[in-house]
Amino acid sequence: MKSFIIVSLASLLIGVIALGSGAYNMAATEKHWLITEKIIEWVRVSSIKSRAKDLQAPPIGDKDLLLAGAEHYAAMCIDCHSAPGHEPTELSQGLYPQAPIFYKHEPATDAEDKVEHIKAYFWVIKNGLKMTAMPAWGRSHDDKTIWAMAIFVDKLKGMTAEQYDKLTDADNNHGHGHDHDHDQGHE
Repeated sequence: MKSFIIVSLASLLIGVIALGSGAYNMAATEKHWLITEKIIEWVRVSSIKSRAKDLQAPPIGDKDLLLAGAEHYAAMCIDCHSAPGHEPTELSQGLYPQAPIFYKHEPATDAEDKVEHIKAYFWVIKNGLKMTAMPAWGRSHDDKTIWAMAIFVDKLKGMTAEQYDKLTDADNNHGHGHDHDHDQGHE
């Protein structure tokens, strides 16, 4: 047991010295070490799942919420997450980790999975994610707006350019307008 403790402490000390020496490259142009990537992914997924599980999603078939979410997505999210029919931006190409490109994801076929994804998107949109460039939109947008964006993000999965253009066309938004005079109400 004593040997195990000594080896563990020595390994920890070597690790701290190696990391403190600059051995770990923090440049966005270099990928994480595989073990680092796996640990970050595990912590991120677990954290979001834990915090989103008790959220109560609004009806996800609400056309007005979908249109509001489409309008906000087009104004706020496209630079990092892209959209069907749009080329990656200079900003999105420089991000590491890369922002998810939602329209390239497969849509959930199970209704319960779909709601769980929407709840997770809501939590991420509202709170942001550390060290990913994902802002916490909950500081400037109310929960209804964030739910609208989460519903739209889920709807993006498998969407075509024509479908995207139809949903984000200003004439189809029936008075939904993106402005920055947002209500600060929270659930």
